[in-house]
Amino acid sequence: MDDSRVVTPPYVAGPLRLAPFRGLMLAPGRIGDPASARAFARPYRDVAARLTAWERRGQLHQDDAAAVYLHEYTSGGITVRGLVGALDISRRAVHRADRVVFPHEGVHPVQADELAERMAEMQMNPAPILLVHRGPASVRLLLQGVLAGAPDHQFTDRAGQRHRLWAITDPDVLAALNAGLADSRALIADGHHRYAAYLRLQQLHPGGSHDRGLAMLVDQDETPLFLGAIHRVLVGPTLAELRTAAEGTGAELHELAEGAAVAALGPDVLVATDGITWLAIRLDVPEGRAAVEVLHGDIVPGLPRAPERVGYHHSVDEALAHASRSQAVAVLMPAPDFDLVLRIVAADRLMPEKATSFQPKPSVGVLIRSLLDG
Repeated sequence: MDDSRVVTPPYVAGPLRLAPFRGLMLAPGRIGDPASARAFARPYRDVAARLTAWERRGQLHQDDAAAVYLHEYTSGGITVRGLVGALDISRRAVHRADRVVFPHEGVHPVQADELAERMAEMQMNPAPILLVHRGPASVRLLLQGVLAGAPDHQFTDRAGQRHRLWAITDPDVLAALNAGLADSRALIADGHHRYAAYLRLQQLHPGGSHDRGLAMLVDQDETPLFLGAIHRVLVGPTLAELRTAAEGTGAELHELAEGAAVAALGPDVLVATDGITWLAIRLDVPEGRAAVEVLHGDIVPGLPRAPERVGYHHSVDEALAHASRSQAVAVLMPAPDFDLVLRIVAADRLMPEKATSFQPKPSVGVLIRSLLDG
């Protein structure tokens, strides 16, 4: 078996539905604390017992009533709100029109299977996957009513994120929410492998708690996530080899000073450097494609040797530092456009691995779903 192969996860059929669940929450002092990761460490079968012990010590709380939560968090000056619930994944789409959740990256089956086994041993979904959509007006109006009330939970975590949560338990409001969401189409912003793991568990154990998976649904038009770039470090090829491969695609190359090169980054311009020479590479990007697709689909295959390794970094400084240590080539990427990502998935294409960075993500531990609650 080739562990490196990438596949498209199955598509879930509509309508899009979020079911209530009894939220588990770490104490605010535990959320955003890297040390809390030990609660979810091996052996995974002991995780539930560890969290029960934390609950006895007042470090974990579970709500009495099942709810769909409106979760608002603020980090780095950006405020995001989303609905958190148990996403119905019980049916697979037969026709394209049936699809309601769209991946934009492929997954490694082995990694997805490992995550499925981990969740089965832990008996929980430890964090929601992050979905984005363009929310309907009816849902926005309902949530305005929810926001008008006092939050059920409000705190600042150890990482400095500010959180407010409203537990929506009224059956009429929940029914109206799901009626409003029924025709929505959501893009996976973060959690492709966890989503694939949900589907794997549902396939193995249909009809129970695995028919749903924890998800947060954000309205990208209301409180948008920031969509940033993920830069590449290519270990193995030289800058001269990358230049030749880029020229072979019809790209225009300009050797510039560092500052001018970085300033030239744009939707159709990449910047490549070995730390000495800086190249602005103006790509011939066809309509409906992204620069990252041209890099991985046209330029990298034209190298005389495949990269030994590709590193991924969220900041220019990180990418340059790793390239320097590895004597590698850093390729600085432009931030992708959200509407372009939507057009790519609508055209039944997947983007290359780690093509998008939706930020900020909520801290782990704010909402956890136990699989023992059904």
